[in-house]
Amino acid sequence: MAYTDLRAFIRILEDHDELIRISEPVSSDLEIAEITDRVSKSKINNKALLFTNVKGYEMPVLINAFGSMKRICLALETPSLDEIAERIRHLVKPKVPESLADKLSMLPMLMEVGKFPPKLTQQKAACQEVVITNPDQAMLDKLPIIRCWPDDPAAFITMPAIVTRDPKSGIRNIGMYRLQKYDNASTGMHWHKHHDGARNFEELRRQELPKNGPQLDEPPNYGTFQVKAPTNTPGKKLEVAAVLGADPAVTYAATAPLPPDIDEFVFAGFLRKSPVRLVKCVTVDLEVPANAEIVIEGYVDQSELREEGPFGDHTGFYSPAGLFPVFHVTAITHRQNPIYQTTIVGKPPQEDCYLGKATERIFLPLLQTLVPEIVDMNLPWEGVFHNCAIIAIDKRYPGHARKVMSAVWGLGQMMFTKFIIIVEKHVNVHDLSEIALHVFGNVDPKRDMMMVEGPLDILDHSAPGFGYGSKVGFDATRKWASEGHSRGWPEEIIMNDETKELVTSRWRQYGFKSER
Repeated sequence: MAYTDLRAFIRILEDHDELIRISEPVSSDLEIAEITDRVSKSKINNKALLFTNVKGYEMPVLINAFGSMKRICLALETPSLDEIAERIRHLVKPKVPESLADKLSMLPMLMEVGKFPPKLTQQKAACQEVVITNPDQAMLDKLPIIRCWPDDPAAFITMPAIVTRDPKSGIRNIGMYRLQKYDNASTGMHWHKHHDGARNFEELRRQELPKNGPQLDEPPNYGTFQVKAPTNTPGKKLEVAAVLGADPAVTYAATAPLPPDIDEFVFAGFLRKSPVRLVKCVTVDLEVPANAEIVIEGYVDQSELREEGPFGDHTGFYSPAGLFPVFHVTAITHRQNPIYQTTIVGKPPQEDCYLGKATERIFLPLLQTLVPEIVDMNLPWEGVFHNCAIIAIDKRYPGHARKVMSAVWGLGQMMFTKFIIIVEKHVNVHDLSEIALHVFGNVDPKRDMMMVEGPLDILDHSAPGFGYGSKVGFDATRKWASEGHSRGWPEEIIMNDETKELVTSRWRQYGFKSER
């Protein structure tokens, strides 16, 4: 049964001994972050944390709620992330009905799809039990926003589900972009041109350009100091709602790499097997989850950019300061006695690592639909997801590994992948030691490395240009004569099944403890 709200998830975490309540007074300035960083890397203390006594604030702080494979599965109400992947696999590869029986067999799937659209409620919503529209009252100042790392210039809201709407199509989008607090009623809006929120922002600019006049050639590279606030627009506003503490499926969906025309609330409904209940905002024409803890309403103005950052990022390094749009707050609504949910990012593993692993497993079937020779994939934490992809393929022809590299670089956010390693289907992509054996042993650097140039993640500080540089693929598969390898290729050392089964059956007789 789908969680009704974040609090239902917290109760489940407590039931499974996955949450620690901390009543000792703590500071939102660095202390919570340091505690969480240690906990996220601990083998015995890695739990969700609920700080109930944050100095200077009434709200408790929830953090690290998704910070383990067990908790991410609890969040998405599944025994395994692969179970969600299988549900997606059945949806994207439906059997073509050839008979009445086939058509009837598809009814359960069609009925499930019909449950996904969110439902707008006209009733009083929990997220609007308290409404503040007067900036003379505490708005952002009442939130226990944390500062994560010593060189961060301010506190950052780090886990907001940001709701915007495409001004042209009207399609809603939910993304997750950090918000640097400037004052009681404004923050930075940290989105880059590859993000859907920024795309909606730029669409508003395009609508303001004269039909027969100069057109917008290139969107601003938000995050640099070369970009200047546009002067050819009257400052039209894009409405925004930042949702904090929604039910777990909504929070995860905000991080998911969905196509721009797919509503994240629909996807969240699919994940939770129940529609997301929405309510109209108070001061902007947007809808938000009715049972969220906190909603920040406002707008970003076309004519205003402001310095944001630096910020200790998930790369393990500080992302530099740059110019970004300003988010002006017009209202804060929240539940009675709300819970402030947040996260920190930094050197892995952190909470975002498990959100990324969820995306890796859940979206694998979609990747396989487009590139069917892919057998499995690993986006290792050490590569912070956009730096490295390890892919096993069912190799069938010469140059197959290079074909897969090129295909992956052409797929959405996979275009940012700086290193792609291709191995054969029997190789365990999740065993980095096994991967290293195949890369170091099977790769001839001159023949098996494929270098290209193209888009890179904006946060890649090694790129010679802003969001642009080189990428490399390693073909670590067995090489064939048709690929120019005229020498013989040695067989991999593998024990026969009969001997392995014998030793497994007698393992305890030898005096060893079970490996499981």
